[in-house]
Amino acid sequence: MKTRRLNPMDASWLQVESHETPMHVAGLMIFELPKDAAPDFFQQMFAMFREHREFYPPWNRRLRSPRLKTLTPVWVEDNDLDIEYHVRLSALPWPGGEREFGQLIARLHSQPLDFTRPPWECNIIEGLEGNRFALYIKIHHSLIDGVSAMRMLARMLPKSAADLEAPPFWAVPPAPRTEKDPGAGAARAAGGLFGAMRARLSAVPDLARAAADLARAARSKTDLLGTPFQAPKSVLNGRIKGARRFATQIYSIERIKTLAKAADCTLNDIVLAICSGSLRRFLKEGNMLPAKPLTVGCPVSVRPKDDQEQGNAISFIIANLATDVADPLKRLEAIKASTQRAKEHLQSLPKHAIESYTMMLMGPYIAQLVTGLGGRTRPVFNITISNVPGPQQTLYFRGAKMVANYPVSLVTHGQAINITCHGYADTLNFGFIACRETLPHMQRIAVYTGEALEELEAAVLQPRKRRTG
Repeated sequence: MKTRRLNPMDASWLQVESHETPMHVAGLMIFELPKDAAPDFFQQMFAMFREHREFYPPWNRRLRSPRLKTLTPVWVEDNDLDIEYHVRLSALPWPGGEREFGQLIARLHSQPLDFTRPPWECNIIEGLEGNRFALYIKIHHSLIDGVSAMRMLARMLPKSAADLEAPPFWAVPPAPRTEKDPGAGAARAAGGLFGAMRARLSAVPDLARAAADLARAARSKTDLLGTPFQAPKSVLNGRIKGARRFATQIYSIERIKTLAKAADCTLNDIVLAICSGSLRRFLKEGNMLPAKPLTVGCPVSVRPKDDQEQGNAISFIIANLATDVADPLKRLEAIKASTQRAKEHLQSLPKHAIESYTMMLMGPYIAQLVTGLGGRTRPVFNITISNVPGPQQTLYFRGAKMVANYPVSLVTHGQAINITCHGYADTLNFGFIACRETLPHMQRIAVYTGEALEELEAAVLQPRKRRTG
C-alpha cells in the first residue's frame, strides 16, 4: 500500500481541525442542463458515477491513523471506497432560488468530513431555477490547495459539449510528470533527503534576514511591509461556531482588467480594493469599523507551472487594506503600495527558503489555533482574501455547460470570514464564507463588493473619460 507523509503546511490543516473549525474547502460548479437532456439525466449521471471504480490521488488518500492524525499524519492509498457514501444526490424544492441554494451550501459546508475514509464528498444538486444544476465537491485542505484544484478542474472537465464520455473526477489520472533526474530507488531517496537537509541549512541566513526585515518593519512608522499582529481587533476576529453563511458574486474579468490598467495596478489589487470597500461599509454601518486599517493575509502560489502534485504549495503576504481611508482612489493607492512592498520582500527570498519562511510567517497563526488562543488574542491579520487563476476555456460535463465556478473556503477562530475568488472563462467568481453567528448578515458584504466596484470605476474611469472626451 502506497504511503505519503504530509509536509508541515499540509499537516497544519489537520492540527487545527475541530468541530467548530472544519478545515475543508470546496468547489461549487454551476451547470446549464443540455437542451436535449433526458428526464432521467441525473439518475444516469449518478449511475455512471457508481460504475467507475478506479481512483486516483488525491481522491483515494485516507489517513493511516485517523485518531492520531495530528501526531503521525501519513496518507495511504485506499481503492476500496464506498462511492455511495462519498457521492450523494440532492434536490432543492422547485424552483430553487439563490437564497435556498445558499442555505443548502452553507449547511453542507458546516459538516466535518469523516477521517476514517478519504476526506472528500460530492453532492449533485438538482432543482436550481433557470434549468441549472450544481456539483458541490468538498475536500480537506490538507489534500489540496487552490492552484492544484484549478489545474485538476481543467483536466477533469471536457472543453466540448460533444464529449459525453468524461469519467467522474476521481477517475481522471494525474498529468504525466517529466522526471528530470531518474535516479535509482534507494540512492535517489537518500540524495533527496540530503538535498532537502542542505536546502534547509542554506536557507538559515535568508530566513534570518527576512525575520530582521519583518522586525524592522514592525517598529517602523514608514515601512509599508505588512507584519504579523499589526491587525486591530474587530468583530471579524473572535471565536466562532460551526454553522456557516455563504454568498456569491460574479464579475467580468475584462471589467476588472480595464479598471486595473487604468489605475496602473494589478488585478489582485482591484480585488482587494473592492473587498476593502465592502468591509469598510459593512463595519461602518454596524458601528464596528476599527480606527486602524484592517490587514489581509493573501496566499501566494509557489507551485511551478509543470507541477501537477496535490497538497499545498503556497506562501503568504500580509498587506494593508486601508479601511481607514474614505476616498476609494486613495484606498486603492495604499493597497497597491502595501502589496508591492510585500511581494518584493517575498521575491527577495530564494526558492529553497520559501517553505521555511511561510512556516515562520504563519507559525503564530497556526500556534494560535493549536493552543486555543485564536479569537482570544490580537489577530495575526484580520481576514484572508485569495485570488486563484482558473481555466480560461468554457468547460462542460456530460454535455452541460459550466456557467460558474465558485470557491467555498474555510474560516477559523480569529478569522470569521473568508473571501476567495476563482477565474473561470471570462469571469471572476467570488465565494464568501463566514460564521453564521458572528456575521448573520454577511450576504451584505457580497452585495457591497459590487457597489464598491462601481464606486472605484467612477473614481478611476470617469475622470479619464472627461479628460479624453
